[in-house]
Amino acid sequence: MRLWYEVCKCCSIFGVTRCVVPVPRFTILSHDHPVLHWDLLLELDEQGPLATWRILDDPGHGSPWRAEPLPDHRRIYLDYEGPVSGDRGTVTRWDTGVYQADPERAVTGCGGVITCTGSRWNGRIELVPGKPHWTIHLLTD
Repeated sequence: MRLWYEVCKCCSIFGVTRCVVPVPRFTILSHDHPVLHWDLLLELDEQGPLATWRILDDPGHGSPWRAEPLPDHRRIYLDYEGPVSGDRGTVTRWDTGVYQADPERAVTGCGGVITCTGSRWNGRIELVPGKPHWTIHLLTD
């Protein structure tokens, strides 16, 4: 399993590389079952399952996007592309990268802002809980 790391900010200020901190990854998978949608997967720690939302609107076109929280997914989906077991379609990686979140806020329950560095999603993304859907906004500071 590949983990991403960066030098912690306090060490880099003093020009000393003494410690590294894990940088959580995100992946967006295009999933063709039961209808075309995109799964947003967030790595919350180095070992646990992935927080997951089903994005109902094409994340490559405009903002905001409607999303539904899903049960946590297995970590393998950070890197996996191909058929999903149980005849549940196929997933293809749409974007992947690293993200930062406010450590004081549990994004999965309360929403919040994450800063994504990916090939397509590169910037601040706000996740807003709601009924019947969450809303995901691309913030343009």
